[in-house]
Amino acid sequence: MSAETTPVNDATSLYDADNPAPVIEAPRKRTGKTPKTTRTNFELYGWLFMRLSGIVLVVLVLGHLLIQLMLDGGVSKIGFAFVAGRWASPFWQAWDLIMLWLAMLHGANGLRTVINDYAQRDNTRFWLKMLLYTATVFTVLLGTLVIFTFDPNIR
Repeated sequence: MSAETTPVNDATSLYDADNPAPVIEAPRKRTGKTPKTTRTNFELYGWLFMRLSGIVLVVLVLGHLLIQLMLDGGVSKIGFAFVAGRWASPFWQAWDLIMLWLAMLHGANGLRTVINDYAQRDNTRFWLKMLLYTATVFTVLLGTLVIFTFDPNIR
């Protein structure tokens, strides 16, 4: 075998003299010493959730805006009585509840990704995510409580 046909593996060239395609080394193979990790698909599920919840949120929010602002007379009609009338129906309670939960979880998942990308220290990342999770749970619970315990006779 001549020196011209052997692949060159130095920093200057990864090309074979006879073949212009780069020479790619085989990937590392798992050995008996390689630690076995228990990998989960959490990031995959988070990615899928972002795509699916985004599609559902677009439908819910655009439907909400269309119905509330265009078909029901606009912002001037929205008040306590308007909300009390809407939330008397289980349909509108469910609509607003789904919109609240999806928006909060979608936003929290996106912010979790930003924290993972930009918080450099583990301690900072941990506390930022704890603050995020606490705020998300608090907002979802409080919003759910308001939707289900809303009393139209409070006036």
